Amino acid sequence: MEVYPAIDLMGGKAVRLYKGRREKVRVYGEPVEIAGRFAELVDKIHIVDLDGAFEGFPRNLDVVREIIEETGLRVQFGGGLRSYEAIAKAYEIGVENAIIGTKALDLRFLERITEEFEGITVSLDSRNGRIAVRGWLESGMPVREAYETLKPYVDRFIYTSVERDGTLTGIEEIERFWQSGEFIYAGGVSSAEDVRKLAKIGFSGVVVGKALYERKLALEELLEVAKCSPSE
Repeated sequence: MEVYPAIDLMGGKAVRLYKGRREKVRVYGEPVEIAGRFAELVDKIHIVDLDGAFEGFPRNLDVVREIIEETGLRVQFGGGLRSYEAIAKAYEIGVENAIIGTKALDLRFLERITEEFEGITVSLDSRNGRIAVRGWLESGMPVREAYETLKPYVDRFIYTSVERDGTLTGIEEIERFWQSGEFIYAGGVSSAEDVRKLAKIGFSGVVVGKALYERKLALEELLEVAKCSPSE
């Protein structure tokens, strides 16, 4: 099971939101410095451009490029990737996996980018069992229906529990509904036991953010737990 430390970007800084709410933001510092610390223990991280998610196009690609160039980290990146040009630019600066959310439900668009780019990842952002779209501001179709619709095109997903994100309240109770491929969890992870539970359910990876920044968890501990908790 993989552990992906998270860096959320807003205004060029590393921040965390509470339940995805733009007005509830806490700044944690310089993202390149934070990424450098993560690079001592992992080789891949999760980055979200929150400005991009809310505005519809990436706003912090220069920061992402600097992280990649300065640390050598592999990066999965999302936030405002709603056009072919934006996704192409992300890959141009060295992103390994472009993460799309809202735009994934445009199947003609999804078919085009999956034919032209490797590693496309779809974020299933869930609020009360339904897809949260457009910067998590609106609700769409049921998550399982979205997965069934999208799985013919991609085999790498991130399930994000919007109501748990940034809360440190523990993971969402969820039963496995996916069949194969990579399926990563994000939202509310606050203990090593959460990671064990996710591995038992069958998640292939976990994104951890606020628990690391608030020093509720040590990355070293999570990596050890993940290593000893193979996904089913």
